[in-house]
Amino acid sequence: MAARNIIKLGALEAKNTAFLLCDIQETFRPHVKHFGEVVKVANKMLEAAKHFKIPVYVSEQYPKGLGHTTKDIKLEDAALVYEKTKFSMYTPELQERLKKDVPELGSIVMFGIEAHVCIEQTVIDLLSRDIAVHVLADGVSSRSLMDRGLALQRMQSIGCFITTSENILFKLLKDKNSPEFKPISKLNKEPTVDTLGYDTLAKL
Repeated sequence: MAARNIIKLGALEAKNTAFLLCDIQETFRPHVKHFGEVVKVANKMLEAAKHFKIPVYVSEQYPKGLGHTTKDIKLEDAALVYEKTKFSMYTPELQERLKKDVPELGSIVMFGIEAHVCIEQTVIDLLSRDIAVHVLADGVSSRSLMDRGLALQRMQSIGCFITTSENILFKLLKDKNSPEFKPISKLNKEPTVDTLGYDTLAKL
């Protein structure tokens, strides 16, 4: 089966993948449900990205008014941190960087906030350009759990893979003998939090 078809089925290849971290800004902490868990997953994915050599692109929604990414997230190794006013992360600036950094881009993994606004609008833009999109159910949230649950349902119905950080990392590993197995296994020691469980929230 062609590699492209495998990607369409949800497989991941590090060299064809980019991670997008969306708007996890400190100002949203008091308002977004499970903000701390979203931060934890973001840090896990940033650390994993270093082992897999996957670039991470970080957006900040209107930081002049809303401030910057929370200092609880380690951004030293991010490929790009950029400002936006559009809700979608898929701005001309990001498009140019992706073309340059990942010329054979096939898959995007997304995490951040808010699920029903910036995440969903980015997903629509990416899917319309024939890029496979994986959204981390344990790494996204909204101010309202109903908005979050319905957004996950909508994104799945339009062809997005709704998944977890652990699932993504094992898909990238593929083999127990992978050189990244030990460090990635350490990152996966803590299971995905059930408070952000997709099955529960999708029933809202």
